[in-house]
Amino acid sequence: MTIRYSAGSRLTKAWKRFLGAAVIGGAAFTPIPALAGPALPTSQVNTTGLAVTDDTVTVGIMHSVTGTMAISETGSVQAEKLAIDQINAMGGVLGRKIKFIQEDGASDWPTFAEKSKKLLEKDKVAAVFGCWTSASRKAVLPVFEKDNGLLYYPTFYEGLEESPNVYYTGQEATQQILAGIDWVVKEKGAKTFYLLGSDYIWPRTSNKIARKHIEKNGLKVVGEEYFPLGHTQFNSVINKIKLKKPDVIYAIIVGGSNVAFYKQLKAAGIDLNKQTLLTISVTEDEIRGIGGENIVGAYAAMKYFQSLDNPNNKAFVKAFKDKWGQDIVIGDVTQAAYLGAWLWKAAVEKAQSFDVDKVRAASTGIELTTAPEGYVRIHKNHHLWSKTRIGRARADGQYDVIYETKDLMEPDPFPKGYQ
Repeated sequence: MTIRYSAGSRLTKAWKRFLGAAVIGGAAFTPIPALAGPALPTSQVNTTGLAVTDDTVTVGIMHSVTGTMAISETGSVQAEKLAIDQINAMGGVLGRKIKFIQEDGASDWPTFAEKSKKLLEKDKVAAVFGCWTSASRKAVLPVFEKDNGLLYYPTFYEGLEESPNVYYTGQEATQQILAGIDWVVKEKGAKTFYLLGSDYIWPRTSNKIARKHIEKNGLKVVGEEYFPLGHTQFNSVINKIKLKKPDVIYAIIVGGSNVAFYKQLKAAGIDLNKQTLLTISVTEDEIRGIGGENIVGAYAAMKYFQSLDNPNNKAFVKAFKDKWGQDIVIGDVTQAAYLGAWLWKAAVEKAQSFDVDKVRAASTGIELTTAPEGYVRIHKNHHLWSKTRIGRARADGQYDVIYETKDLMEPDPFPKGYQ
């Protein structure tokens, strides 16, 4: 499915006050006014044949809106469209309105590779906001590196990667996995863990890192199992969990499988108010399908929860609901996806060019003070400085934020001893 769309709507005065400006190197960087027109001629800001005209710039949105991953990825699409809407209402990027071409990865990794090639080679998009699973990211990475494209990837992931063509707006392992395990050991006195995951790169590598960290601290893994994407029969492993009685169920199950897993946990009599379960994969988006009553009491280690109490987030949640419906929910990856377009805009305007090499050179050190999570900054390794938070699931499908790191955590995608 290919959708061509040019977003643009009027911003309220409240939104204009909220959005302010990206901050680059500590100095406010004010967007070009809507009626200012191109600050520089197209021949100067586009020297590499990208889809840039005097009035528009075209980008790609590439996520699964069909298949088992649609439950997780639809929010990312909505967030990216909202960001584009808002940026266009402020005048666009370098005086040009953003158009987008949307592609459906269809929860199939070869399809992601095929669609990314189309976006970069045929459509000549200036940047792509997309992917969710590590398998899809790994599938498209050779294409982006070969064609020198820019991918803004929003999902928390296992780390162990650093590409000049990718900006990782979610968290890597040290910011999520290690910090989350440290919290559950300290706060719950956990000594034994049962590791679960979907059967692909991210859960397997994440659990490998988790196991190393657990054992490094003198603790024990009492079980570890993986399931195909879309798997729905978890009664066997639930029986094993009941037999092993781990202090912590550490769950990295993704997509639609979460619905069956948490419903079957509850049906088996496992009360997550009593049995500690820590997940790094279930956001509010997944809970919408699972049902809050089936996961209440579970803990999640993320950098963002919809319930965060700060002015940036309140304005973001209101705008998101105004656009997509009052019953909509917002999860960690959705918020990280929202950051992508704003970070790209800030880099383009700092570089005064859409050329990928110039945008990349301008990106390091860019700070976004208007992020719903509070504040982020781009590291030279293309990841973001951010905080880690622990949320506890409520029956209404939201999380209570019960812990957050005091300071921003520096991203370290290649932690010593965990590779």
